[in-house]
Amino acid sequence: MSTSVIISFAIYLLMMLGIGIYFYRKTTNLSDYVLGGRNLPPSVAALSAGASDLSGWALMGLPGAIFTGGFGQAWIAVWTLVGVYINWTLIAERLRVFTEKAGNALTVPDYLEARFVDRQRVLRTVSSVVMLVFFTFYVSAGLVGGALLFESLFDLDYSIALWVGAAVIMSYTFLGGFSAASWTDLIQGLMMAGALFVVAVMTLFALANGETAATAPENVANLPGWTEDLTLLGMISLAGWAIGYCGQPHVVVRFMALRRREDVRVSRRIALVWSTITMASAVAVGAVGYYWFGGVLDDSERVFIVLADTMLNPWVAGFVLAGVLAAIMSTIDSQLLVCSSAIAEDIYRGLIRPNADQKELVWLSRFSVVAVALLAAVMGMNPESSILDLVSYAWGGFGAAFGPVILFSLFWRGMNRNGAIAGLVIGAATVAIWKPLTGGPAGLFDIFEVVPGFVLSSLAVVGISLLTNGDREARKFDGLMAEFNKPADAEH
Repeated sequence: MSTSVIISFAIYLLMMLGIGIYFYRKTTNLSDYVLGGRNLPPSVAALSAGASDLSGWALMGLPGAIFTGGFGQAWIAVWTLVGVYINWTLIAERLRVFTEKAGNALTVPDYLEARFVDRQRVLRTVSSVVMLVFFTFYVSAGLVGGALLFESLFDLDYSIALWVGAAVIMSYTFLGGFSAASWTDLIQGLMMAGALFVVAVMTLFALANGETAATAPENVANLPGWTEDLTLLGMISLAGWAIGYCGQPHVVVRFMALRRREDVRVSRRIALVWSTITMASAVAVGAVGYYWFGGVLDDSERVFIVLADTMLNPWVAGFVLAGVLAAIMSTIDSQLLVCSSAIAEDIYRGLIRPNADQKELVWLSRFSVVAVALLAAVMGMNPESSILDLVSYAWGGFGAAFGPVILFSLFWRGMNRNGAIAGLVIGAATVAIWKPLTGGPAGLFDIFEVVPGFVLSSLAVVGISLLTNGDREARKFDGLMAEFNKPADAEH
């Protein structure tokens, strides 16, 4: 790796650290640290939500899946875009209003406790535990991607690369909290989209000029098409990427942090345009990479990294490759913050020390960031770990556990606390049990675990709510809807 690549890469990292230091000086309480004081502009919220979601799997996992499996894997991108639209259309505005009016809830467990008037705090405990378990897998996936990048850039041993990447990401998240994560996500989101687009176009032009990698075989089979080998079960499985969107805590927290509900429409447009460009470019990178290397590459998830290093000027390549780290960092920082808020706000203050002061909570959140990152790094020590596999497992867990609970909590007055608890437990348990059963009769258990998890969780929410009393929860819902239905000027 050339010196110019390393220098430009280092400049980028220093920029991110500088943002962390800037917001460290502006963080005075837990609301600032975990939710940015509910003051995100629409562009920052849109790109932050998108960058927090797509992350390293969009730059490494998805191109690798296209490279290996063909265009049929691109349905992941299509359904992800459907999920983006559903999230911003159905959830964003209501969640922004409900969380503010339900005791100014700072976290998803905080909101669920207030929405369902849970004085025993069972909901807070269950939701916090589910979040910590699945986020550890998600953070581990990001650290694996970071390790692969550092390994390629600096010729480091995988284990050393893993810990270097973890240290870089922990540093600015530890310092600046939610605001640092969101504003760096704005930069990182633009870099992600630009990096994928530039590399795809440059490789396409090179292929049009008859160029290929020196190691590419002469005769290369065409990539399988969009519908080749695609079954009904396969399409239902891929649709899980859309329904799983509703339950991603690190994404929906951006809706809670918007400065006002009127910003949702602008944010939705920005998010859809950015996501479309990014996902289309990721699919294109996998496809052109397949033809450039003749379908032969030791690790298909490195296709974007190798293409960027091959196609671009070393100075440009440094910043483009930093876009990979940008994608990884933008997700990990958000996930670490959700975990730290679950520990500090939902477990420590909510269950152990209700009178903890703000300074104590902020520092506990910071050290929680470090603790979760260290645990995830230990889990990611295996260099054979698949980024997309780790992400899909965590995505399934959140989508199945939180998706139905959040959706019903926003739209159904008949849902009660018992239904919410049942939905969380059944959704998470289904994913945990289903995943190891891959295969089975007629490949039934090959279906993405978020699909059966989402269905069973929804049935649990409805069934248990109908069987138990929910008068308090219904009155709470009516009060929140009254606030939601107020004219915009009445809120101010």
